[in-house]
Amino acid sequence: MTSNTGTQRRPVVVQKYGGSSVADADLIHNVADRLIAKQDKGVDVVVVVSAMGDSTDELHALSKAVTRGAIPDPREMDTLLSTGELVTSTLMAMALKARGHDAVSLSGPQAGIKTDAVHGSARIADINTDRLRKELDRGRIVIVAGFQGLADSGDITTLGRGASDTTAVALAVATEAERCEIYTDVEGIYTTDPRLTPKARKLAEISFQEMLEMAVLGAKMNPRSIELGAVYDMPIYVASSTSYEPGTLIHGGEHTMEVRKAVTGIAVDRNVGKITVRGVIDRPGVAAGLLQPLADAGVSVDVIVQNTSSDGTTDFTFTVAQASVTTAAQVIEKQSEVEYAEVVVGSDLAKVSIVGTGMENAPGYAARMFSTLSEVDVNIDMITTSEIRVTTIIERDQVQKAVQALHDAFELEKTE
Repeated sequence: MTSNTGTQRRPVVVQKYGGSSVADADLIHNVADRLIAKQDKGVDVVVVVSAMGDSTDELHALSKAVTRGAIPDPREMDTLLSTGELVTSTLMAMALKARGHDAVSLSGPQAGIKTDAVHGSARIADINTDRLRKELDRGRIVIVAGFQGLADSGDITTLGRGASDTTAVALAVATEAERCEIYTDVEGIYTTDPRLTPKARKLAEISFQEMLEMAVLGAKMNPRSIELGAVYDMPIYVASSTSYEPGTLIHGGEHTMEVRKAVTGIAVDRNVGKITVRGVIDRPGVAAGLLQPLADAGVSVDVIVQNTSSDGTTDFTFTVAQASVTTAAQVIEKQSEVEYAEVVVGSDLAKVSIVGTGMENAPGYAARMFSTLSEVDVNIDMITTSEIRVTTIIERDQVQKAVQALHDAFELEKTE
């Protein structure tokens, strides 16, 4: 990423505020107060904002209404969706100026964010910080519309839902900021969803590796932003936008305050569907023959289990996002490369995972997880693991019981 350094400058802090934190005029004024307080501490402030409240969903609904069910043109859709963040950024600049503090709003392209040309899920290619530096050197608070950039074609692109986090981390890297601060409607990262158990505890810190697993599995952070932070070793601080309670620091330090705890948290994803392709003729290339058409159709596959029978057939089972179940089943039924007996669709499932770097090279944690779930009569449908994660697929209506039992079993309410 392009970063221009010259004479000695004040330290830079990049902050990001989510849609719920800027949902109305009062909340925008609340954020403006926080930005002024931060600048008064002697730092340059770059702010990334999301669209207000449910604005993005409303724009999606409008696009469906005007296209009357047809799929909107991806280029026009990106241009439409980018307007939500522009509204927030301009209103934030107005709120700051009304208080007598100089500020400027910038679109993603104006902020120098360059992307590839994949509409709807573009990747940041580079950031030219010339404009940002110029505005900061003028003493201004710079508000950048998140989630967007400019392709070489000159077209507006968007980075995908929830990607304002990624914009913020990328800008922090490009401006050589001290850290990236993500402000949202929660006070930090918890051992698990506080709505599932009152024993959920806010973590003071968590490693990039653990946070990436938690984010991929459904925790409230964009996984791409965590990956970016890890690659460039950019600390990410997550805290509440409406209180000044300490939040959670995500960082790459080898030693943390909680190094003695093998399991850091429990991640939950209730958005799980299952496809079982039964009676598949077992021969080389079966997995590729089933999965490639799904990839071509944009369906992301997660957990995969294959059971081979003595009669030369196999049952091939995999999970997808609940919203993709119907599409996945249709793709399998339309493909002609793999022979099978039937396609069975399963819904109302969830992923429950224990995560922690302390589980590496330490036996027994998977067994304890499975025995704990058995003791509370939670049936395990599928299992998958990584070096620092054990994931089970269970019935969605058993999630709360499972999480409470696991939280108690691994004593996550304790700090050591």
